[in-house]
Amino acid sequence: MEQNKHIIMFPFMAHGHLTRFLELAYRIVHHDPSFTITIVNTPLNINSLRSAIANRPSPPSQIHLKPIPFNSTDHGLPLHSENTNNIHPSQIPLLIKACTSFEAPFHQFISEVVSSERNPLVCMVSDGFMRWAGDVAKSFGVFNYLFLSGAYGSVAAISVARNLPYLNMVDGGTHDEFSVPSFPETCRFRHIELTPRIRALNGDDEFAKLFKQGGSSLPEYNGVLCNTVKEIEPLGFEVVQNYFKLPVWCVGPLIPIKLLIKNTGSDTSKGITSQRSGKKLGIDPRYCMEWLDSHPTRSVLYISFGSENTISKTQMMELAKGLEESQKPFIWVIRPPIGFDPKSDFQPEWLPSGFVDRVAKQGLVVTGWAPQLEILCHWSTGAFLSHCGWNSVLESLSQGVPMIGWPLGAEQGYNAKMLAEEMGISVVLARWADTRITKEEVSRVINMVLDKSEGGKGDVMRKKASEVRELMRATIENNKGSYYNAMNDFLTRCVSI
Repeated sequence: MEQNKHIIMFPFMAHGHLTRFLELAYRIVHHDPSFTITIVNTPLNINSLRSAIANRPSPPSQIHLKPIPFNSTDHGLPLHSENTNNIHPSQIPLLIKACTSFEAPFHQFISEVVSSERNPLVCMVSDGFMRWAGDVAKSFGVFNYLFLSGAYGSVAAISVARNLPYLNMVDGGTHDEFSVPSFPETCRFRHIELTPRIRALNGDDEFAKLFKQGGSSLPEYNGVLCNTVKEIEPLGFEVVQNYFKLPVWCVGPLIPIKLLIKNTGSDTSKGITSQRSGKKLGIDPRYCMEWLDSHPTRSVLYISFGSENTISKTQMMELAKGLEESQKPFIWVIRPPIGFDPKSDFQPEWLPSGFVDRVAKQGLVVTGWAPQLEILCHWSTGAFLSHCGWNSVLESLSQGVPMIGWPLGAEQGYNAKMLAEEMGISVVLARWADTRITKEEVSRVINMVLDKSEGGKGDVMRKKASEVRELMRATIENNKGSYYNAMNDFLTRCVSI
């Protein structure tokens, strides 16, 4: 019997990272069933992945899960805190630092895999936070490939953290522009596009120290897998090549293939969200689809800031007032505002008095998880107010849904910049959780983006978003698009080393 070729993956402990690595594993074994994939992570995250796999129709037997022991209290984290969803944002640096504790048990696991000789290990795919993975791979004579989300945003985040180019601004003002290494000189960045934590990288806080230490040099990689489409991120693809000077394979979009097929209203992608995330939804998907069916084409605003982000109570109040003033139908996924326990139940005090009752006919307020993929697939969804996390960006673009950006952390500010300036399919409403917004600005932006007037801003954004959607669909057509070419080349290289 022919041996399977073995790839081992190690994602960072965050929902978006875990789901994309799992999707990459699905894609690899679908593309070539002779590969076996093992995803390594902490016990609780492995349980979550196991649930997501079990909920998927006909899960492939080639995908295996390997838990590695992890005690969060050893790293100054609360008990059972193995994922960014379960900790306060201020504790994320502790979780990142804790990644170093995985090196020894991971090395032992690789040793067991290599000595078993059942399925030859051909390579590893690791997250950027697993900086030691390259040394482990090298010690066993296998290659280690870096997995990136978007191209433009990822490289901007890494390059800014390593080089701190904004420190060279003449007067340090927020309106000064600066260039970023590996980007063309004509591509200028602004101080306001940097997260508050990144702006403080010359300080002494824990996050600053972490980036200073981790950003001083790059681990050794043998190539880069990027969850994007070369055709929609031509500049991003260029900067990834410039920065890493390694082979780059654009293997995105890592979303269910069904999402790249023409949508059909409430029948589109039924069950995909629950199958992929393994999370309990805060609203009945059938009711949600029926509600969307009752609204005109491209009329509904969907609002979600992702699984790890939230805004302040003051911002939440103004967003609610602006939504009500806009009179546009909406679905709003609400998480507890800053300062509240992320796991706490919904409290009416977060919103204006009587808001939920007053907007009962206008919108849906969802606490917990929502069927995001189904919502974005629906023909009545007209725009997505998002934190611009790359997973959400790809899901929105796959359906030709324009965006309203409100970046809240990580590389999201750079994603928002690219979506607005390079693609022209988004406008930025606000940045970060410390920005003052008004209900008037919220209402104005919502009405502008959802406006259907010929030649208006909303119309132009929708047309450009539709063009991006078609480019994404073309990557998988007839098994000969750029995605298939990239996957073929990567897997061929894996087994020929």
